[in-house]
Amino acid sequence: MEFCDLKKQYNAYQSEIDPAIQSVIQKTAFIHGEEIGLLEEELANYVGVKHALTCSSGTDALLLALMALDLQPGEEVICPAFSFIATASMIRLLSGTPVFVDISAVDFNIAVDRIEEKITARTKAILPVSMFGQCADFDPINALAKKYGLWVIEDGAQSFGASYFGKKSCSMTHLATTSFFPAKPLGCYGDGGAIFTNNDDLAEKIRVLRNHGQVARYQHKVIGINGRLDTIQAAVLRVKLKHLDEELAARKKWAQLYQQLLPAELLLPEVCENRESVWAQFTIGLADRDAVRQYLQEKGIPTAVHYPVPLPYQEAFGDLFDPGETFEVSSLLADTVLSLPMHAFLTEEEIRYVAQTITDYFTHEA
Repeated sequence: MEFCDLKKQYNAYQSEIDPAIQSVIQKTAFIHGEEIGLLEEELANYVGVKHALTCSSGTDALLLALMALDLQPGEEVICPAFSFIATASMIRLLSGTPVFVDISAVDFNIAVDRIEEKITARTKAILPVSMFGQCADFDPINALAKKYGLWVIEDGAQSFGASYFGKKSCSMTHLATTSFFPAKPLGCYGDGGAIFTNNDDLAEKIRVLRNHGQVARYQHKVIGINGRLDTIQAAVLRVKLKHLDEELAARKKWAQLYQQLLPAELLLPEVCENRESVWAQFTIGLADRDAVRQYLQEKGIPTAVHYPVPLPYQEAFGDLFDPGETFEVSSLLADTVLSLPMHAFLTEEEIRYVAQTITDYFTHEA
């Protein structure tokens, strides 16, 4: 059993993927090939925004979004305390200050009712992460941003294809980013990412920033980065995008089966009303996480821990640490979360085996 079975996925689409890659090789247009523009048009149409701008990774997508907003040293960006480090580290890379907010125990996204107390005169933006495949609660977040004149950036690295009140992830904020890391619901065969916006000016800035700040050949208006997506990766993504909705339906089916079969002792993920998750991970919570993980490993079941250390407690942010501030939900999840195998090509037999193995563990322990 694979945690994320990319081999099965490749075998399913091989007759489409191989010719797509071969076409790029034959044209030798590995940078700025026509597949880039075609993919960007298709991504924008899928999400429902004016501009989709591909780039070299989900991390670089965050960096480019913050650069487009001209984040200055000392300016603050509010973000969740429980996430992958890229969200906060890109703020810090530009000498901004990540301001951490605890998360909701219901959907594991940023606790909206805790955001306003963190807003100061130095706050530039709010950067929610749509965790584990489910969008953050964007209506009240956007309302807060409007009240205080702030930007909002969605980190949709785990939620591409999800929806919130009928709107697609990456369509509801000033800027949004996603990752095409291979294990994502829509993944390429290396690193890749994208930024989404309806703002023409921000889109143009990002186009320039991702290509060394270049406005014409060897004419550099600003300092930028080499943040381009490779054409081969675009070709792979164009094939996979055609199958994405079918895969998301399968992920939802397997998530529902997990929920039916897993024992009541677990904290199971909850999808809020008027939201659709893409189930980037199926992450449960349990008190004896490490023992269960070891037991599953012995039974041939791979797992992962997303994430074992809340961001405020990472050494990289040690100088920001306030010993008087606690992040109760983030800390609880860091000690208890366990992600089970989740991908579109699982079988019912595999889901039942995982669920039964976990049930057996609790039965034996009782």
